[in-house]
Amino acid sequence: MKMHNFNAGPSILPREVIEDTAKAVLDFEGKGLSILEISHRAKYFQPVVDEAEALFKELLNIPDGYKVLFLGGGASLEFCMVPYNFLNKKAAYLNTGVWAKKAQKEAKAFGEVVEVASSADKVYNYLPKGYTIPADADYFHITTNNTIYGTELHEDPTSPVPMIADMSSDIFSRPIDVSKYICIYGGAQKNLAPAGVTFVIVKEDALGKVERAIPTMLDYRTHVEGGSMFNTPPVLPIYTALLNLRWIKKQGGVKEMQRRAEERANLLYNKLDNSKIFRPTVADKADRSYMNICFVLKDEYLDRKEELEKEFMAFATERGMVGIKGHRSVGGFRASCYNALPLESVQALVDCITEFEKKF
Repeated sequence: MKMHNFNAGPSILPREVIEDTAKAVLDFEGKGLSILEISHRAKYFQPVVDEAEALFKELLNIPDGYKVLFLGGGASLEFCMVPYNFLNKKAAYLNTGVWAKKAQKEAKAFGEVVEVASSADKVYNYLPKGYTIPADADYFHITTNNTIYGTELHEDPTSPVPMIADMSSDIFSRPIDVSKYICIYGGAQKNLAPAGVTFVIVKEDALGKVERAIPTMLDYRTHVEGGSMFNTPPVLPIYTALLNLRWIKKQGGVKEMQRRAEERANLLYNKLDNSKIFRPTVADKADRSYMNICFVLKDEYLDRKEELEKEFMAFATERGMVGIKGHRSVGGFRASCYNALPLESVQALVDCITEFEKKF
């Protein structure tokens, strides 16, 4: 049976990327050694990091003056590293979900934090608008895609101060104006690579401006100067990220990824908007995520919620749907439609919903 992988993360990867990674685990580029056992300082691994950075810059059209880093610790560590390196007196945060709130919480240990707006009042099922960003803030922090609640910023906001963004789950799914940001970061396991590597795009001349002392490992300058090699980097995920970046380029680049993302999302949202039993959790079409499509039972079925959710989960699982259970804080269902997900998988889910509806 064909399996359709809608997991929120670690995410689906292109099959050829998985197969080429598996080959490298057995023998890395004909060296007679596994990628798991080579030295990160071996002369034949450095080109992996160099090409991965070059493809980052090419695919995202990153201007001169930025460095791409491959680190450990996940986006959760960046919640701390960002204010450590950039918050001198005041920072502005947009609270659009669990991860945005956690990033904001960490920043409070380093200075004044202004929450410019929040959508917590409606369980984060919309994106705040019409807020004011303090002109004296050191930076404005956003989370571009909210995996749990299914909202997404589809364009880079306009800000009077430099921006910083957590793009863990929608990186390489649309073009970005990197020049608006001094730092873009994310855990790679949602749309780029296996778990274990964190990407950071940092503007070099924005570093070294805070007055505090920064521990060596938490100072971005350490990793800029060390070329992501200050300590042993996550070698295997970096290699898989490189293979995935090659795949994205071969498919037509970020604009093609955006086209596919919109095609997948439109197909599933159209079904949900006309469904007899389900509805999307995000009503405003402009706020809906293309990466994480969340849906729940319509109100008239809430008296049978537990029964019907269990029934649909079993029904979908029997038809090869994987990872569609919604996050525990939202419930319902979630279809994560990352770059590598083929349109046929979304069509299979649409067909599954249609078939299930016939019971009603």
